[in-house]
Amino acid sequence: MTKAALFDLDGVIADTAVYHLKAWRKLIQDHFNQDVPDGLLAQTKGLSRVDSLNAILSGLDLTVSEEEFARLADEKNDLYRQSLADLNEQGILPGISELLAELRKKDFHLALASASHNAPLILEKLGLSDSFEAIADPRKVGRGKPAPDIFLTAAKGVNCKPEDCIAFEDSAAGITAIKAAGSYAVGIGKQAELNADICFIDTASIDLDEILNNWQENK
Repeated sequence: MTKAALFDLDGVIADTAVYHLKAWRKLIQDHFNQDVPDGLLAQTKGLSRVDSLNAILSGLDLTVSEEEFARLADEKNDLYRQSLADLNEQGILPGISELLAELRKKDFHLALASASHNAPLILEKLGLSDSFEAIADPRKVGRGKPAPDIFLTAAKGVNCKPEDCIAFEDSAAGITAIKAAGSYAVGIGKQAELNADICFIDTASIDLDEILNNWQENK
């Protein structure tokens, strides 16, 4: 059986989410002189840049033209990429390097299923470019999370059936997407918020043997 592990990026491999939040706050402050409430920013977790911008503008009751929307999305990405300048291997979340190595030893294929268009750049800065056999390109995926498309694409990228994949996520939208794809959902965070098949409070707590035993029991 070909088996694979699919990974979200932000909040699972590296804590780049903080850079996203800073970029959104600066963008909205610069253009609309408004602060973005924490609760509204939380709604963007796991979403694409376009979906996140839609959520923020809607939440703040702001309306822009299609042209301005595109400019705002591009500017946010520029702000985000600038903030990544100092990112390096120290940015890998605790336990993740060991987890990737352990999965490879157990003959898992590894693929990235992230909504971030900057995933290749981030992996390069983290020194993890060679760790993943496939990176699902969100620009070529029809629907963003919570739709399953990005995980289905990642599984296809390593020639693996979705039901033979375990997938790691830290957002409710991502967990919903994993389950919709038919894969086994490993949550990073609070189970009450994620409703994953198995959940760990943080990356340092991930126990691969526990995951694999639970996965087999529930197949």
